[in-house]
Amino acid sequence: MADGMDELVVDLRGYDLATLDAFWDAVAEPCGLPAWFGRNLDAWWDAVESRGISPVIDAHDVVVVRADAAGLFAPGNPDGERLARVFTEAGRARLELG
Repeated sequence: MADGMDELVVDLRGYDLATLDAFWDAVAEPCGLPAWFGRNLDAWWDAVESRGISPVIDAHDVVVVRADAAGLFAPGNPDGERLARVFTEAGRARLELG
């Protein structure tokens, strides 16, 4: 936890995250995403930044996703780059690649 912020840490290191669908599958349960969650970047922005989608996310100041720099997050993967950009632009979410 940094600067007294309450963080929801979702550790996906070791997961086979080859696609955005795999990412949505992996974060759905730990983030408490409802069945009607849109599974797209706009819906993720709304969940982590605008709030009101998931009580689990809403109960924390920041959502931290830790993932491997491979598959979806490998350099040059356009889907991963777009998702990473959402994290970069969000004030309430952070992506940590290792």
